Amino acid sequence: MGRGKIVIRRIDNSTSRQVTFSKRRNGLLKKARELSILCDAEVGLIVFSSTGKLQEYSSSSMKSIIGRYNKAKEENRRLLNPASEVKFWQREAATLRQQLQYLQGCHRQLMGEELSGLGFKDLQDLESQLETSLKVVRTKKDQILTDEIKELNRKGTLIIHENIELHKKVDLISKENAELHKKAYGASEGNEAARSSGVPYTISYGYDAHPPIHLQLSQPQPQPQVQAKPPSQAKNKKTPAKAMELGY
Repeated sequence: MGRGKIVIRRIDNSTSRQVTFSKRRNGLLKKARELSILCDAEVGLIVFSSTGKLQEYSSSSMKSIIGRYNKAKEENRRLLNPASEVKFWQREAATLRQQLQYLQGCHRQLMGEELSGLGFKDLQDLESQLETSLKVVRTKKDQILTDEIKELNRKGTLIIHENIELHKKVDLISKENAELHKKAYGASEGNEAARSSGVPYTISYGYDAHPPIHLQLSQPQPQPQVQAKPPSQAKNKKTPAKAMELGY
C-alpha cells in the first residue's frame, strides 16, 4: 500500500514537531544547494526554528544576496508606484544635501573658520583631529623623502660603479697605447742604430786629402851674367839650376 496523504497542519506534539523540522530542514537545504548548482542561481535561505535557532544557506554571500534583494524590491516598488519613485529620489536628494552641508561645515572648521559656535569639547576634538591629520601628512612626507633619498643613493652608487669601470677602461686603453708607442718607436730607433753602426770609421789628418790645385806660370827672370871662375872653384861648387816655380 502507498503512503497516505499527510495533512499539512501544525504538529501538536513537540517531539514529533522537532523531528519533522530536522528532516524537512535538511531536505530543504539539499534542494536549495541542488537548485543553485543545477540552474546557476543565486540562492539564499534563512530559517528560524520554533525555539529561535537560525538556520541559513547561501550560494555566495548572504549579505550580498540580502542587498540585492532589497534593491530589487525597491525597484519593483517604484515601478509599481511612480509617485513613490519621485518621493524616493526627493528623499535621496535631501539626504545628499544634508551630507554636503555637513562636510562643507567640517571643512570650514578645519580651515579655522566658523568656530564661534563650538564649545571647549568641540574645539578639543577639532584640535585632536588636526594633530592626527598633521601627523599623517608629516609621516607621508617623511616617507616620500626617504624613498627619494634611497633612490638617489642607489643612482649615486650606480654612477660610482660606472665611473670605476670607465677608469679601468681608460687605464687599459692607456696601457695599450703605451705598448703600441713602445713597439712603433722602438723599431725605428733600432733601425737608426743599425744604420749608424754600418758606417766605417774615418781618420782625419787635419787637412783636406784632395785640395784644389792652381797652376800659374811666372814671368821669366833675366839671367845674370856668369863670370868665369877658375876651374878649381868650378869643380868645388856647382851652380844650381833655376827651377820653375809652381804655385799652390
